[in-house]
Amino acid sequence: MAITYKDAGVDIDAGNSLVDRIKPLAKATMRPEVVGGIGGFAGLCGLPARYREPLLVSGTDGVGTKLKTAFATGRHGTIGIDLVAMCVNDVLVTGAEPLFFLDYYATGKLSVDVAAEVIAGIAEGCRQAGCTLLGGETAELPGLYHAGDYDLAGFSVGVVERSELRPRTDLAAGDVVIGLPSSGLHSNGHSLARKVLLDVLGLPFDARPDALGGASVADVLLEPTIIYAPAFRALGGLAWKAAAHITGGGLIENPPRIFRDDALAVELDPATWEVPAVIRMIGAAGVEEMELRRTFNGGLGMLIVVAAGDAAAATAALAPWQGRPVGRLVPRGGGAASRFVGDAA
Repeated sequence: MAITYKDAGVDIDAGNSLVDRIKPLAKATMRPEVVGGIGGFAGLCGLPARYREPLLVSGTDGVGTKLKTAFATGRHGTIGIDLVAMCVNDVLVTGAEPLFFLDYYATGKLSVDVAAEVIAGIAEGCRQAGCTLLGGETAELPGLYHAGDYDLAGFSVGVVERSELRPRTDLAAGDVVIGLPSSGLHSNGHSLARKVLLDVLGLPFDARPDALGGASVADVLLEPTIIYAPAFRALGGLAWKAAAHITGGGLIENPPRIFRDDALAVELDPATWEVPAVIRMIGAAGVEEMELRRTFNGGLGMLIVVAAGDAAAATAALAPWQGRPVGRLVPRGGGAASRFVGDAA
């Protein structure tokens, strides 16, 4: 009897079936600059003609251990949105327009239904971001993953006019920091969140504690990351100066990444925004404030810096995303690069 690749754990027919399921999802995200479609060895995309001196901007990321909640609950529909968000939001802070996205999906044994659900979420994320799902790779790797597990990575490419690249060099004390709220944990800190919620507090995924306002633990952990591309588009010609995507490292490590030297610091006022219930719950279980701030986004998924004179216009433009002033740039003076009103000096 002949031995086949399927006997070794790789089902080529299942992979082909998945490609057929993906094609209409990808087609719905196509931008006019795209050449060809899904199925070739590589994806091709031109640059929008309006750019005079274009710079390509790239970003790559995954969704971390948020995947473990998807595995445990069998809910895979939004994890692809997270994947796009984690990559595209990093590209946006440079001032770039997202052009296209590629994904890498790896699993031990391919479930076409699960993979199609994940990739449908990726396509939805691309739709929200305004970029094309240009291609990707599905890898069936028997023996490398536990049954039912998969891993995801994403790759985003955008374009920015060289003269519009951020952060700008004219950041100054007194500039206003506008915060865009997160939808919750986004895709960082899930190892700590699961440890506290599931192990320390002993909550099952379907528990609906009062502290979470009627949402289940699974609902809160799987709430998709916000894609901020529409918010940046709403700023139009307003000359914002810099932006910080609040991901791993939280409100401690991410805001100072906008600086080129040690002259300035970001000072945030915690009284100006709401901390998500799940983060407050984790803190009440015994996680100290500084650990919360450097692990989670604290309720702010994106910070955008504008000149003080532009703050009112920027806040009005960002009102649909609940944008609000949450701090300012101050002289660093030898102190921390990220600080909070009310903390001891």
